[in-house]
Amino acid sequence: MAIVFFCYSHRDETLRDELEVHLSMLKRQGFIEMWHDRRITAGEELDKAISKNLEEADIILLLVSSDFLASNYCYDIEMQRAMQKHEQRESHIIPVILRSCDWRSAPFSKLLVTPTDGKPIKKFPDQDDAFLEVVNAVKATITRLQPPQDITPPSKSYGSAVKPQILDILRSSNLRIRKTFSDRDRDQFVEESFEYISNFFENSLVELSNRNPEVDTHFKRIDANHFSALVYNAGKKATECQIWIRGSSHLFTNGIAYSSNASGSDNSFNESMSIVDDEHALFLQPLGMAFFASQQNVNKSLSQQRAAEYFWKILLRPLQ
Repeated sequence: MAIVFFCYSHRDETLRDELEVHLSMLKRQGFIEMWHDRRITAGEELDKAISKNLEEADIILLLVSSDFLASNYCYDIEMQRAMQKHEQRESHIIPVILRSCDWRSAPFSKLLVTPTDGKPIKKFPDQDDAFLEVVNAVKATITRLQPPQDITPPSKSYGSAVKPQILDILRSSNLRIRKTFSDRDRDQFVEESFEYISNFFENSLVELSNRNPEVDTHFKRIDANHFSALVYNAGKKATECQIWIRGSSHLFTNGIAYSSNASGSDNSFNESMSIVDDEHALFLQPLGMAFFASQQNVNKSLSQQRAAEYFWKILLRPLQ
């Protein structure tokens, strides 16, 4: 069993908790045991407990953010000792980029970071995708740490039970069962979908501007339930929109609305999506107003990604 040590700033405790949840299957299967300073019990000496567990760690996760880099304890003590252990092949470091920061100037920048290309977890439209990349990096590290079969494992083993073929378990993919979704489930799905679409638009606007020098873009998070997006071509406003969480009324249930007016009111929209299910999962269903002349192009059960692409297509239509 490999010991996984979390080196992090307490300001990132929420993200650490999320990562710990995503690693829970490896813990259930007996491949890892996780430790961080919140495991210290009353009466223990803080510095001694941290030092002891850091020394015993097989895998050290550096949870990198501006607060991590600014922390004297994280950077000058824990990270420096972790780098020494890594260079001496006593432990293996995995830098995990949580939030945007100047991590490329740090000593661990020479190591392969995760998520891919150092994209911060907070920048992912769906953070579960980012955490899954971290889980896969831990899996790959466990596999590399497995002692060769023809060599007697050292007394401090990285887990002789860990075998690559176990980490990729053969099983059926037909595991879905019929579900009943509550109002709370639907409301939460609306909020999660809105956050996904918001992050999708913010990142897409940046990339649109990067790839097209004549284009400028502006993303504005108006409040928790609204955001706007504007695209300028050669300095002239070319297209705009506002997207928001639509409350229930006598005509519509909760959903997500789109207006081609970035400063319009909630009473007027050009497209809207409601929440539907197929007895297995929740989806977004567009009314089809934006593409009324080509209804065959409207998929009535959209994932969050396809819903974001659908709205994005409406925004870019004047430019394409």
